[in-house]
Amino acid sequence: MSLPWDWGATPAEVARRYPADDAATGRAMTRAVAVAAPAPVLWRWLCQVAVAPYSYDWIDNLGRQSPRELTPGAERLELGQTMAVVFRLTGFEEGHHWTAVTGERGRRLLGTTAVTYAAEPAGADVSRLVCRMVTTWPRPAVDALAWGDLVMMRKQLHTLRDLAEETARATT
Repeated sequence: MSLPWDWGATPAEVARRYPADDAATGRAMTRAVAVAAPAPVLWRWLCQVAVAPYSYDWIDNLGRQSPRELTPGAERLELGQTMAVVFRLTGFEEGHHWTAVTGERGRRLLGTTAVTYAAEPAGADVSRLVCRMVTTWPRPAVDALAWGDLVMMRKQLHTLRDLAEETARATT
């Protein structure tokens, strides 16, 4: 693992291609966590990123807490919809992954940046939450972005993991 570019990801996850790799060119960052919940439960929480960012809400969500319960209908993704406040959904594979690219507002903040969030099965009741982000930022700015993103996305992935695990426990 080479911080800040990769965190929590296995060598295979870092080496794998994701749709974000084809949606933008530039430096890739891969972050991942293990989740004690089946991939379909994790997938449902990944769809919640259309509702709120699930990172540090006081920064990313204007102080409003991201919902701690699933929002009915959030799993019905539509191309072009907003994801994580600054991205627009460009593709998805139902139950597995979604990919988004910065919209107009996001490009002002992040340049052209693409993200893929994936719910990867890792066993009967275990999955991996993998996120690949690819950005066109030039050096040395991309180095600062990578460290900042590491802090923000670590919080986001841990929050989504915890909520998926709570949901899995409640349904068994």
